[in-house]
Amino acid sequence: MRRLLLVFACLFVAAPTAHAFRLPEQLTPLQGNPANRLAQLPPDELEHDRARRCDPKAKPGVVRFTRWLQRNTRGVFWGSYRCEKWGEHEASLHAENRAVDWHLDASNPADARTARALIELLLAPDTAGTPHALARRMGLEEIIWDCSYWATGMPQFTRYSPCFGKDGTPRKRVGKTVAHRDHIHFGLSKRGAAARTTFWR
Repeated sequence: MRRLLLVFACLFVAAPTAHAFRLPEQLTPLQGNPANRLAQLPPDELEHDRARRCDPKAKPGVVRFTRWLQRNTRGVFWGSYRCEKWGEHEASLHAENRAVDWHLDASNPADARTARALIELLLAPDTAGTPHALARRMGLEEIIWDCSYWATGMPQFTRYSPCFGKDGTPRKRVGKTVAHRDHIHFGLSKRGAAARTTFWR
């Protein structure tokens, strides 16, 4: 019986769930959230800028966001630039050096707790009730973690498509990096990457 339970436990860990990461049903303002200091200012515009070409030039907002992560949470910087194009005029945010990969391992309980706390901080409302306040102030436009995807304006994480078949069933063999189970991907808008949003100004 013990062996059977162990097999089931391993299967559960290995297979991505329908929604690997979910936010709480109701996020509330968090004490110590840096966005609270800016709550009296008008919210930054909701922006989602697609990437179209490869541009390795360092972006000040990306550099500052990386330094902020290094000062405020556990994890390791895994890079920001990668010339990754999907077709003509279509590319990953990494191609424009507007994304940060931050190493945390979803299978490590301490890393998983850190990732949840970090994401909930970024997406919590501020004391004025602005949704996703810190992410908005920083100019974050997308987060990918543990087979789950969030973008500006979305109230909840949804399925990250590489982890699932067309019918929505979890794929059996998806690498940890492709599934974003060994790092969090943070994508920034053009204004966020240029450090022109209220948090950086």
